[in-house]
Amino acid sequence: MRKAEVQVHTQKILEDRKEQVFTKGEDSFSMKCDQKSLAGAVSQRACVFCGSRVVLYPIADAVHLIHGPIGCAAYTWDIRGSVSSGPELHRLSFSTDLKERNIIYGAEDKLYEALNTLITQYEPKAAFIYATCIVGIIGDDVDAVCRRVESERGIPVVPVHSEGFKGTKKDGYKAACEALFSLMERHRNMAEAKGTLELAKKASRPSINIMGEFNLAGEAWMIQEYYKTMGIDIVSVMTGDGRVNDISRAYTASLNVVQCSGSMVSLAEMMKREYGIPYIRVSYFGIEDTAQALYDVAEFFGSGTYMERAEDLVHREIGEIYPRIRAYKAKLKGKKAAIYVGGAFKAFSLIKALHMLGMEIAVVGSQTGNAQDYKELQDVCEPGTVIVDDSNPLELSTFILEKDVDLFIGGVKERPMALKLGVAFCDHNHERKIPLAGFEGMVNFADEVYSSAMSPVWKFAKRNSVPVRELEEVVV
Repeated sequence: MRKAEVQVHTQKILEDRKEQVFTKGEDSFSMKCDQKSLAGAVSQRACVFCGSRVVLYPIADAVHLIHGPIGCAAYTWDIRGSVSSGPELHRLSFSTDLKERNIIYGAEDKLYEALNTLITQYEPKAAFIYATCIVGIIGDDVDAVCRRVESERGIPVVPVHSEGFKGTKKDGYKAACEALFSLMERHRNMAEAKGTLELAKKASRPSINIMGEFNLAGEAWMIQEYYKTMGIDIVSVMTGDGRVNDISRAYTASLNVVQCSGSMVSLAEMMKREYGIPYIRVSYFGIEDTAQALYDVAEFFGSGTYMERAEDLVHREIGEIYPRIRAYKAKLKGKKAAIYVGGAFKAFSLIKALHMLGMEIAVVGSQTGNAQDYKELQDVCEPGTVIVDDSNPLELSTFILEKDVDLFIGGVKERPMALKLGVAFCDHNHERKIPLAGFEGMVNFADEVYSSAMSPVWKFAKRNSVPVRELEEVVV
């Protein structure tokens, strides 16, 4: 049977989504973004609840209780590859497991009993209670139950208003940030009542909060070591290998250093407004951005000593890894990549890292980018690059085939699609077990890209011959 050619990608885009897909050099409109996912588009985004869960999940000494059906807990169990240097309470997924009777008559008593049982058994430093869609519909007063248990048990019991129907994954990030901020407010109010607030805020050395870092495969430990080498104190990491007590006193830091801007900028803005703590946005992916993150922190504290230490650290690390990067570049030069990640800020770092490896960017997109992100992506991408917001499997598959890419970089939901199409895949999201941040991470990234894209198995993948009608069956 003769194979049909893949159609031009604009024919595969739903009418209401056409302004969320932009080809540099061909289109002139401003991209739409910050939209709710189009019904029927099979968006790669997750729900509000999932957005809040991925942010708070790595806090290792807290109970995370999902108030809702068991499916919500199962869906997000162990959702990140976040590792802990101590307790691993976060890796247990607890649910009130609401049934039909609870939905009809309410489940506040069930929530109260579950909370008390968990606190008695595990003695956590705090408890986070996630309200799911069904709880928002039946109207359980989660806040009242949390206040009651907190007063009886003496630990923070924090409601997380993450009903899935309230918006997009970004709204879940905001709900998580409000929960984190409430921990700080509790601690600050207690310190103020005791007259120890000024003592708590006094720091002998420059101090920072590392925000938007989730310690996938131990990356937070690597980043903390960089700053410690520079002489910078770490008050808290939010939320990788996180501890309730550290997060509670995060308001005492001098600076917030925000990596995952989509998940943490709203918290950084709250802390700037309420506590006067400034923040900077950084990235730890790729040599250029990792070095710049260290330089920006050193420059903020305005001391030649910190900058000298940062420069020494960067020169030493680059000197060790660059010969290996150059060897990979010689073999990868000219290969084409597609990028689809959660936050657009990560996409910028991946573009730089892939350019350092001599690769070209054919497709780039994100689930939660804003108008400024996409404007900047248009500036850094080459003509012909497809830029997409909140894409879906059929669109992504069409772009991959149309652009004949050699590598797809995404998350767990994109992996099966790429492999079915015979395209190498690199996991740069929640589930990975290999550190890709920092200088060491750049070597790991180069090795994974090379091993994936240059594998001889792709000689047997006839992806260019997949007909459109079969493509739809594969990816839907």
